[in-house]
Amino acid sequence: MKKLLTAFVGSAVLAAAPLAMAAEATRELKMAYDADPVTLDIHEQLSGGMLQLSHMAFDPLVRWTKDLEFEPRLAKSWERVDENTMRFELREGVKFHSGNELTTKDVKFTFDRLRQSPDYKAIFQPFSKLKVIDDYTFELVTKEPYPLLLNTATYLFPMDSEFYTGKTESGENKSAIVKHGNSFASEHMSGTGPYTITDRQQGVRVEFERFDEYWDTESPGNVGKITLTPIKENNTRVSALLSGGVDFIAPVPPTDLERLRRDPNANLVTMSGTRIILFHLNQERVDAFKNPKVRQAIAYAINQEGIAAKIMKGFATPAAQMSPAGYQGHNESLTPRFDVAKAKQLMKEAGYEEGFTITMMAPNNRYVNDDKIAQAVAAMLARINIKVDLKTVPKAQYWPEYDARAADMMMIGWHADTEDSANFFEFLTFCPNAETGAGQYNAGNYCNPELDALVNKANVETDLDKRAAMLQEVEQRLYQDAAFVPLHWQDLAWASKENVKIEPILNVMNFPYLGDLVIK
Repeated sequence: MKKLLTAFVGSAVLAAAPLAMAAEATRELKMAYDADPVTLDIHEQLSGGMLQLSHMAFDPLVRWTKDLEFEPRLAKSWERVDENTMRFELREGVKFHSGNELTTKDVKFTFDRLRQSPDYKAIFQPFSKLKVIDDYTFELVTKEPYPLLLNTATYLFPMDSEFYTGKTESGENKSAIVKHGNSFASEHMSGTGPYTITDRQQGVRVEFERFDEYWDTESPGNVGKITLTPIKENNTRVSALLSGGVDFIAPVPPTDLERLRRDPNANLVTMSGTRIILFHLNQERVDAFKNPKVRQAIAYAINQEGIAAKIMKGFATPAAQMSPAGYQGHNESLTPRFDVAKAKQLMKEAGYEEGFTITMMAPNNRYVNDDKIAQAVAAMLARINIKVDLKTVPKAQYWPEYDARAADMMMIGWHADTEDSANFFEFLTFCPNAETGAGQYNAGNYCNPELDALVNKANVETDLDKRAAMLQEVEQRLYQDAAFVPLHWQDLAWASKENVKIEPILNVMNFPYLGDLVIK
C-alpha cells in the first residue's frame, strides 16, 4: 500500500481526456448475483452490494484502477492547495437521469448527506467542510492533514440535489435516510451513472437500461440492457450460467472453480481478496465475553486453516488479523493459533470449564459458504463446552438483525472502504459511538479507547513508516486481546460466457465497472 499512499500525499492534477464517440449500446446482459440490492438509497447501507449498485447508477468523483491508482470520473482534475485542502474541478455538462445538470451544489448536498448517514459518517469524520468555489469548483477540507483524502473521495457519488429535495405527496422528506425502512430515496433514484433502473421487484429481479445522455463517451461499454436476477443457491447460479440462462455470475463457489475452468464456453476470473470474514463476541450480551481468557479460548478453538482448506476448498487465506498482506497495518508476526488443549486450559482458568450456551447468527447468502462456515465454528466451540444456538437467514433479513445486535456471536465480512487498515478498526473495533459513526459495525461492543486514539494518531501521520508501525501495533494488541474472531480473507471469483469480456472491468474491491463491459 506504500505506492497507494504516496499517490496523493503531494499534488495531483489529471486532465480530462478529449471526448470521443460513445460505443453503440445494443447488447443485453443477463446476470446473477447471490443477492440483489436491499435498497436504492446508496447512503442507507455501507456494503459491497450497495457499492456495486452505486457504480452502475451513479459515478464517484474519482475511481480506483486495477492497480490501486486513482482515475478521474466526475472530478476531471484535482490539486493540493495546502496540507488540509484539496481542490477539485467537476466535468461540465454532466446530466443526471432526471435531466438536471451536475454542479457543485449536488456535491455539497451529497457530502452533507453522507455526514448524516449512520453508516458513512465515520468515513467522513476527518473532514471539516466542503467549500464551494463556483458551479464546477469545490474544495474538500480536512480537520488535520489526512493521508486518505482521495481514498475517501472514491465514495462520494454525487446525488441529484433537486431530485432528492422537498416533500413527497405524503409529506415525507425526500432526502431522509431511513435504515431498513421505506423512504423516497430507497425507492427512487437519479444518478449520473451509465444505467437507470426501469423495473425492480425485491428478491426477484432488477432491470437496468443504458442512460442515453451518459457523460462518458469514451467508455467502450456496449451493453444497453442488464437484467439482474438474485440466485442465492451456489449450484443453481453456476448451472444457470452453464445452461445459458445467464451471461455473468458472482460469486463463484470454490466447489465449482474446476468445473468452470473445464468448460470451453465459460470464462472464469479469480483474484486474491482483501475481505476479512470474522465473528464478533458481544460483551454486552454475554458476561463471559468480557473475560479476555474466554475470548482467547475461543480464538484458540477455531481452526481457520481447516475452514479455508475444507469448506473454502483452498479459495481463502487463513487470517489472524484484519489487515491483509500489502496493507499498512499487516503484521507478519501474527498467525492463526488453533490449539484445542490451550483453549480448554484458558476456559478452566477463566472459571468456565463447564462452558455455557450462546446464540449465533450468520447470513446464508452474503459471503461464500457463510452458513457452512458458521456451522463449522459452532461445532468447534462445542469442543470447549460452548453450546451454540445457530440461526442463519438471507442477507435482506440478516442486516436488520445485525444492526440490532440480535445474537451473542455475529458474522460479518469487511472490505476496507478506503483500501487501508484504519478503516477496519474504525468500523469493527472502535468503541461504538452513534454520534460519530465510530464502531458502526462493532457487534461485539469491544471498546479500547487507547487503541482508538492510536488509530486516530495514525490517520494524521504522513510518514508512511511511522504510520505502518502504529497500525501494526494496533493489530498486535487486538490479537493479544482476542477482540474478535478472524477467520479468513475471502478470495474472489466471477464467471461469464466466453464472449462477455469481464476481466477488464473487475477489481479487488469487487465493484465491477459494468458501464465499461463489452460483449463480443
